[in-house]
Amino acid sequence: MSTPPLILLLSGSLRAGSSNEAVLSTARAVAPSRIRTTVYEGLAALPHFNPDDDTDPLPAPVAELRAAISEAAALLICTPEYAGTLPGSFKNLLDWTVGGTEICDKPVAWVNAAAAGRGQGAEDTLRMVLGYTGADIVDSACVRIPVTSQIVGADGTITDPQVREQLGKVLALLAEAGGALPEPDRS
Repeated sequence: MSTPPLILLLSGSLRAGSSNEAVLSTARAVAPSRIRTTVYEGLAALPHFNPDDDTDPLPAPVAELRAAISEAAALLICTPEYAGTLPGSFKNLLDWTVGGTEICDKPVAWVNAAAAGRGQGAEDTLRMVLGYTGADIVDSACVRIPVTSQIVGADGTITDPQVREQLGKVLALLAEAGGALPEPDRS
């Protein structure tokens, strides 16, 4: 029996209890049994990007980030928008990936958890920066799921059954895009 594919979940928020964290916690909870997930938790530990430091040996937090990306079959991102673009800390994470090849050709998608009419700037910037990394953006798995405190339970996961089902489908699409899963029978 083969090991299920791993999808790395990346939050662009440093705020505890954020809607982005709720999305990724829910994704972990609803992941089909044929998929493994893990949350990258080193965002706050990454040093400020400096091209002079993007050489071997890499700073330990950067090496850990790149190893986590390399191990994953695909990436799912959920990030807020600040001042019309990505938060600086998450842009910093992405800057550290440009010099490596770990994201190149790797299936990547995102969930936009912002309220209606918000978050497009973050999506646009994310698409542009991921283009520089050579990521394989899986458009069919990129979704907008507005998250409000009313649909987040005490355990920090989203309670809405339709949202939970949608997140399960996003994970399956990502795994399929990476060739890690056979496409489900849709007959």
